[in-house]
Amino acid sequence: MSLLPKTHEDFSQKEYWNAFFKKRGTKAFEWYGEYPELCGLLHKYIKPKDMILMIGCGNSTLSADLYDVGYRHITNIDISHIVIRQMQDAHGKDRPDMVYQQMDALNMTFNDCKFSVVLDKGTLDALMPDDSEDVKNRIDKLFQEIDRVLRIGGRYVCISLLQEHILVKLLDFFPTAGWMFRVCRCMEAEQKSAESGEGAGLPVFIVVCTKFKKLPNVQPVLEVCLAGDHIQRVGSPEEVRTSVKSLQQSSMVCARLNRGSVAGNGEVYLDLFRPDETTPRYTVHVLDQPYARETGRRFAAFIVPQGRQTEWLFSTPEGRATLLKSAGFDRLAVVALHRDQKYDGLDAVQEELADSILHLAPPGLGQNTQIPFLSVGSDVGRREVCYRGHSQMSGDFVVEEVEGDGGHLFRRLIFLSNQGVVQSEARLKLLKFRKGKQKKVIDVGYLACEHHTYMIVGVALATRDGTESNVAVIGLGGGGLCTFLQHCFQKVRITAVDIDPAMLEVATEYFDLVQDERLDVYIRDGAQFIQQAAEKGTQFHAILFDVDSKTPGAGMSCPPPQFLEPLLLEDIKKCIGHKGVFILNIVCRVSDLREKAINNLKAIFKSVCSYKLEQEVNEIIFCTNYTFEEKVMWKSGIEDAAKRVNILAKKRKLQTENLVDVENLVKSLNITA
Repeated sequence: MSLLPKTHEDFSQKEYWNAFFKKRGTKAFEWYGEYPELCGLLHKYIKPKDMILMIGCGNSTLSADLYDVGYRHITNIDISHIVIRQMQDAHGKDRPDMVYQQMDALNMTFNDCKFSVVLDKGTLDALMPDDSEDVKNRIDKLFQEIDRVLRIGGRYVCISLLQEHILVKLLDFFPTAGWMFRVCRCMEAEQKSAESGEGAGLPVFIVVCTKFKKLPNVQPVLEVCLAGDHIQRVGSPEEVRTSVKSLQQSSMVCARLNRGSVAGNGEVYLDLFRPDETTPRYTVHVLDQPYARETGRRFAAFIVPQGRQTEWLFSTPEGRATLLKSAGFDRLAVVALHRDQKYDGLDAVQEELADSILHLAPPGLGQNTQIPFLSVGSDVGRREVCYRGHSQMSGDFVVEEVEGDGGHLFRRLIFLSNQGVVQSEARLKLLKFRKGKQKKVIDVGYLACEHHTYMIVGVALATRDGTESNVAVIGLGGGGLCTFLQHCFQKVRITAVDIDPAMLEVATEYFDLVQDERLDVYIRDGAQFIQQAAEKGTQFHAILFDVDSKTPGAGMSCPPPQFLEPLLLEDIKKCIGHKGVFILNIVCRVSDLREKAINNLKAIFKSVCSYKLEQEVNEIIFCTNYTFEEKVMWKSGIEDAAKRVNILAKKRKLQTENLVDVENLVKSLNITA
């Protein structure tokens, strides 16, 4: 099956088109393909018995090629008497029935309804270099003349590159007049121009406008055929424009990839759609590493199994760059499979992707080259949605089960507004009962988020063995952090707070969160909870912030800005008292924002220490109201707490190995105040 690409590359389309048409010069017809590339579609819409008018024929051989295969009723016109004389001399003897006349297509002298086909190869593009009023008036005359000389049921067949202003003009005139409107992609012409290097791989389109009598209150028929022979009915001119523009931009990106390396310029990614679907089937990231060879460049595609697309190696530019180096290829296309799509196995995925992946090949790779497909394991993985829900705070979400590395089964909470991020994850265990029955249960000792490990160290720093302690966790999610604390620290009472009631339902029903005498969950705004606790004089040995922001593109995705306001930080200071610890998970990609956050913390708390996770953007901040007079005091306190976590995790049978790499943690601590 053919797939439709849609690129996310950010570049100026107008500038590209300006450069393209400047380069094109006077050789326009060569860039639109010749008869061998166009014949498949032309024969579909033009029959040998048709009375054909070719407008702006120039010195193209297309009419002669059609004549030679049986199209004998062809009239060619051009405004240039010189080119008409040349064509008469060239074809008059061998093709006696071919007619050439000098005539302006805007003022034709033919009788009404004389022709059944008007064929236009690049003439509209040449006559409409822009959308100025003078040009639009000229095109109105052209279209009116085409309408006049075509009989009912006749077709205007226009071969064009379909710049946006040209497509808009076509859509404004013909569907409004009651004509059926179809845009077809001519893949053969596009491939020919890419191979020659002249057309830069731009899509060539054949627009077919079929004339009907205009009837009142009848919606125009609008269709696109952009992937193989699949014809798709669309509902509005805007959908036609969007489909064509996406294809044009993607083709430009593919052409750029075919011309040279993108090493040093980041990566390019595209979504691939089935023609009749609006949600992506695949997302492909293409990245290069520098290479010295001029020929024989090595290219491969890597299929990411379902459920593993959120792993660092596949979900981040840094991870994919690491994958590229380890794979040993000059260019790698990393392909992610989307949820809500069904895949019939790795072989079927490879077959479906083969043509699209070939369009992303580097220069010097032949069209018949067999592209190797790489993956982890021998199949596309498993993903099963077990619940779909809606949150007033975060929108639609799913709870799904996926098979991960080593055959382990995981349950995940995914917000569909941010599908590349796993909001919560739990590992499942299968318990066997009598009569061979099995039951899935949550492995309470599994921590999916690495930053939770170091927040737990902060809890150990704030609490003591055998002593009753109170801990507040702001941000529940699937409840994995609270569940681990509940099982690891048997003298700690946990108060969890989340603003979203849907999260409590999900945590309880699908992640085995259990409220008891040591764990209470409150549904309320976390900032307000802290403010009220400070007003009441409520004390906590530790307060943990693990709250994501609902504002995309803010630079800091965790926590929301209001959770770092000085007034709230003062309330936290009151709540933890002299001996408590404030533990904050920060996810920030903007250095200035991070520095501002750290300065806010230093202005309130006497001691601030941080740990940046390797291969993650998460950073755990520890804040206290007491002063460690020397850095060694922070390090010794964190070291003792980390060792205690390792001991407790094993003692409670949550882990069999050390949970924390103590040496690395202590070595990497950043004591800022």
